[in-house]
Amino acid sequence: MKATVRQVVQTLLLIAVTALSVSAQAERKLLDQVVAIVDDDVILQTELENRVATIANRLQAQGTGLPPRDALETRVLEQLITESIQLQMAERMGMRISDNELNETMANIMRRNGMTMAQFEQQLAVEGVSFRQARDQIRTEMLISRVQQRRVGNRVRVTEREVENYLSALESRGENSAEYRLAYILIEVEDQGSEQSVAAAREKAEGLRQQMLEGRDFREVAVAESDASNALEGGDMGWRTESQLPSLIAPVVPELAVGVPSRVLENNTGFYLVMVMDQRGGDKQQLVQQHKTRHILIRPSEAVTDAQAEAKIRDLYRRLENGADFAELAKKFSDDPVSGSDGGNLGWVSQGQMVPEFEQAMLEAGIGELKGPFRSQFGWHILQVQERRQKDISGEMRQSEARQAIYRRKFEAELQNWLREIQDEAFIEFKGEYADTDIAEEANTES
Repeated sequence: MKATVRQVVQTLLLIAVTALSVSAQAERKLLDQVVAIVDDDVILQTELENRVATIANRLQAQGTGLPPRDALETRVLEQLITESIQLQMAERMGMRISDNELNETMANIMRRNGMTMAQFEQQLAVEGVSFRQARDQIRTEMLISRVQQRRVGNRVRVTEREVENYLSALESRGENSAEYRLAYILIEVEDQGSEQSVAAAREKAEGLRQQMLEGRDFREVAVAESDASNALEGGDMGWRTESQLPSLIAPVVPELAVGVPSRVLENNTGFYLVMVMDQRGGDKQQLVQQHKTRHILIRPSEAVTDAQAEAKIRDLYRRLENGADFAELAKKFSDDPVSGSDGGNLGWVSQGQMVPEFEQAMLEAGIGELKGPFRSQFGWHILQVQERRQKDISGEMRQSEARQAIYRRKFEAELQNWLREIQDEAFIEFKGEYADTDIAEEANTES
């Protein structure tokens, strides 16, 4: 089927180019061209140029130096290819992002950054992005996140022994509540079985570290050289507490000075460099606010489209507004089997335990108020906060935080493996000037 679709795509492109040349022979100006075919999709030159311009503007607005144009184009083309593969997966799975959900997400982004709509649009203008482009990109990122959670999240398991060992390690080295704004660079080993390949990757990582010690910007190096999925974000990992640090860098980060690259670190993926971009906090929090919460979840699946799931949750919301019993509806309809069997009860929930969309709704809800419907990576929710309380940090909460930290670490590692797998399995053909680049040679070798 794929071969047939590609033939159709190529034939249509040939017809389009022929028609264009006939109708505009006098001008003879190429308006657009295909730079890559990815399974049943194509990537156009204009898409590549627009994305390069967007990323370049954002990096410049952040004060990050730009890598050479050809290196940036290669990175962006890799990103577009990976996005295309995942978006095609989302389409096959019937995933979609409704306008209401997108609007809520954008409102949450503005709220978290303390921006009004006018300020948000002004910041986009600084980065050379229109409001419509921002909406399209956020929609894309939401779809990709859901695909990754569906495909990668199912691979990740956290055992009780891992949680116990994690907490013991924290206790043995003395935990604190400092937070670190981190960035990292990954240099992958092309062939783990080749000593020459391992040595070449290690040498490259050491060379990049030396360049940064001599003044080269860490984020610029990440954009140009990192093989990680967040390379075009300058390697940004966001803020992490010590308990949330991946095991590879946990012993290193607390000893690092801000702005100094770590020594080269190695695991089975490749070689890493990490930098503390900023640091804050250090005092232990004695109390946490907890929310006694219950919810109903309707999860899209192979048999239930996202639109059908949304329609069902909205119907349940109307029934609740008209006086239906929350617990009975949760038992009968919720796709969360654990909480559903208990009338939707999640027990006492602390901040940081739930995915961002759920947590935001929980924090905004008044006692007894129905909140929703809203969408998270797991599906469509209605929630209700029944009580709130202040509580000392408990062993149960520490275990939950440990479990999340381990899950996140495993997820990030497994995501890198999965992204390589889907690229290896996809049909990728480069066109025009990109047919002779290093990325094309790598793709041809892998295929």
